[in-house]
Amino acid sequence: MPDVHDAPPPRSGDGPSRAWAGPSPWPPAPPRRGTKISPAKPAAASVATLVCALATGVFSASLLGDGAGLNLLIVAVPAALGAYFAARAAGRRLRPWTLVWALGGVALLAVPALRDAGWPTFLAVVSSLALASLALNGGRTWVGVLLGPLGLPGSLGTGMAWGWSGLRTHAAASNGRVAPVLRTGAVAALLVIVFGALFAGADAAFADLLGGLIPDASVADGPWRFLLLLLGLVGALAAARLAAAPVRWDRLEIRPGRARSRWEWALPLVVLNLLFAAFIAVQLAVLFGGYDKVLSETGLTYSEYARQGFWQLLFATLLTLAVIALATRWAPRSTAGDRTLVRAVLGALCVLTLVVVASALRRMDLYVDAYGLTRLRVSVAAMELWLGVVIVLIMMAGAYGVKWLPRAVAASGAAAVLAFGLASPDGLVAERNVQRYERTGKIDIDYLQELSADAVPALDGLPEPLRACALEEIARDLEETDDSWYATSWGEHRARSILAEHGVADEALCDAIDSDRFGEYGEWEQSGELGPSDDY
Repeated sequence: MPDVHDAPPPRSGDGPSRAWAGPSPWPPAPPRRGTKISPAKPAAASVATLVCALATGVFSASLLGDGAGLNLLIVAVPAALGAYFAARAAGRRLRPWTLVWALGGVALLAVPALRDAGWPTFLAVVSSLALASLALNGGRTWVGVLLGPLGLPGSLGTGMAWGWSGLRTHAAASNGRVAPVLRTGAVAALLVIVFGALFAGADAAFADLLGGLIPDASVADGPWRFLLLLLGLVGALAAARLAAAPVRWDRLEIRPGRARSRWEWALPLVVLNLLFAAFIAVQLAVLFGGYDKVLSETGLTYSEYARQGFWQLLFATLLTLAVIALATRWAPRSTAGDRTLVRAVLGALCVLTLVVVASALRRMDLYVDAYGLTRLRVSVAAMELWLGVVIVLIMMAGAYGVKWLPRAVAASGAAAVLAFGLASPDGLVAERNVQRYERTGKIDIDYLQELSADAVPALDGLPEPLRACALEEIARDLEETDDSWYATSWGEHRARSILAEHGVADEALCDAIDSDRFGEYGEWEQSGELGPSDDY
């Protein structure tokens, strides 16, 4: 019997409405609030998906035990293919934003292949996993974008059970065809091992080629390799399971905020705009009046003034984003006047916030010119730049009424992580400190020794004995780690080439450095200021 809710409304003057036998003219009702959002039950895993998952596990066990480099991209290829086969079997179509997330995730894995520094690599790998989850789940709303990255970790257990069920299904339907396949693979592997060993013994060059291509393995590494095998297998099955039946976070219903009266929300924001305008006016006065006058009136040192302002301005930017989100939720939009007022007040706040971002970056630039660049300083400056991009996207969304803002913010964050890694932060730190030494004659050798191999090209330009002392620790680390081709980044390879060509002078030259001249932290400590080796 048809549902009575599927009937069209009765016309004026008609009697009781009759049951509607045709298709429903109404759009499907949204899910009820509190409904559990879970993926649908997918079909059994295909043979192609299971083979790709097994290949991912084998590559993980073989390649990931020696470090991070090109091996991450190699491991990601069969995992992505397994997810593609599972999505195709489930009837999913490739959408433009799915392609954007997938290509972005692959691009982020280029960072560990190019850079030696561990902290940009960590950010890139985590961001790549988040984009992979978005590619599998999708995400059009803020809820989908924020919760979408949780889909991949949440499918680890169900993915393994799904893969085992598919394996049993195909084994039962194979009718004895699995055994010939296993025998064929075993014979092929045996032939490769036997003849490969013979050829390696017959030619030293061929033996060196095989030694470089084949991963090193030992009995002691067995537990660690087995763990990596399980990690790759479970991760690939989780991705395939999610591709076959994604979690639709966009279906979660969020209760809209109760619209406030016009002056109830607008007046506080107008006052906040006036406060921002007053702060910017003071900044302009400082810019044209000079910093010496401000320092003499406040009693602050140059470093204290720049350092004090940046953190407060960074937090002010973050809080402004929260204020904009709450105001958008509660602001009335029922009339054209309400919508115009919302755009005017929030647009002015965004413009003023961009000026605050510029002021914070200017303070950071002044501080770096005076006291050098560090990892923390370049990181927080990059964070402030990205927040400025987010504010610009919010302004564009408010002006044109587009719905792509959640996706655009997520894409801009991934692009910022990619640009940050490709820019080589350790190389930037070394380059700016070398330039500062050429200009002022001051340098913090102890801090530069803690950088990665990405800093070698810049540090190689220092005069002796500073060059020898700055490269001493990096050269020792490179000598102690002889990674395989798949676990060696391009930055590490370039550093080894530079050190092999120019060499590193005797370590005794480091003892000849005058600590009173180049140990800047001690010099600044006596003057009451902070050196570049400080966290900030």
